[in-house]
Amino acid sequence: MKSLIGVINLDHELEELKELTYFRCGAAVPYAGRYRLIDFVLSNMMNAGIESIGVFVRRKYRSLMDHLGDGKPWDLDRKHGGMFILPPDWNDPTDTSQGDLQHFHNNLDFFHRGAGQYVVHAGSRHVTKADLQDVYQHHIRTGADVTLVCKKVDQLLPEHEACIKVDHDEDGNVVDIHQCADHTNIYTEIFIMEKGLFLKQVQRCIEHGETHFFRDAIQKNPSGLKIAAYAYEGYHAVINSIDSYYRNSMDLLNTGQYDQLFKEDPVQTKIKYEAPAKYLESADVKHSLLANGCIVGGEVQDSILFRGVHVAKGARIKGSIIMQKCYIGEGTVLENVILDKDVKLTGGQTLIGAPSNPYILAKSTII
Repeated sequence: MKSLIGVINLDHELEELKELTYFRCGAAVPYAGRYRLIDFVLSNMMNAGIESIGVFVRRKYRSLMDHLGDGKPWDLDRKHGGMFILPPDWNDPTDTSQGDLQHFHNNLDFFHRGAGQYVVHAGSRHVTKADLQDVYQHHIRTGADVTLVCKKVDQLLPEHEACIKVDHDEDGNVVDIHQCADHTNIYTEIFIMEKGLFLKQVQRCIEHGETHFFRDAIQKNPSGLKIAAYAYEGYHAVINSIDSYYRNSMDLLNTGQYDQLFKEDPVQTKIKYEAPAKYLESADVKHSLLANGCIVGGEVQDSILFRGVHVAKGARIKGSIIMQKCYIGEGTVLENVILDKDVKLTGGQTLIGAPSNPYILAKSTII
């Protein structure tokens, strides 16, 4: 959709996932067997027909750049528009911008060159299947200055405590934005705003020495913007801790949850040409999600195995997440464990965590 420009703002996404973010930013953390967290927001933008997307990053983005490449899986390898990975530029000695405003100010050419009239702003911590075309149409119908995508949750979970919450009236007009712990209407970090108004608010924030666009321009709302709420009703997971990462990942072993995320509209990711998973005669796999390239000779139950995992004969894995290219040697026992990519367990080890506190091994660990 040429009316929209996509902004994926990772500036305020800290290293919240402990060992999983030692070597990468949160947006590059693997999820659901063969994806990265950023794939879901990128795919939502692709499915909405957005042809120009800026990814604003500050640190630990080498892994993210390797994953995104030229944007081809999301149809963003274009002569006009496409995907732009945009770290802040500190070469201007007169620049006084700070925080995420630094990204927007120092990359004004991205906004000026983009043909879209409206900015769709999102992060990667909220995994959704939001229909951004429908959000855009809602924004136009209401005549709002800003439209926030919100999710009413049935049950408050620990990860919701840090989320921003939204109150609105019966007409969908936002009357308060806050972080009350017991509030169930969650802001998903997606909003739409007309491009000219967005840039005007960026400049106003910089002139007032502010550092956080959403907080200072929208939540505090000093300009008296008309803010509307869009009620999103699909799949929603907040990934802002190891606990939320593990629990939401394990929930995908539930067919209903998996179908909500993947059944309608494609989720694209970096393409890797590998053979289908291979099950040896000694393999015993139950209630698990296995990606292509796996070779399994042991027992796997209630677990998620990413691409290229090798489970040797006699190994037992239960309630665990095993990332790309890990090797699990003979006789190894893993229960409630998260192994980052390229971990090698030579054999005979026993690693046991708890569902509320999984045992984690960082990338490339060898035991």
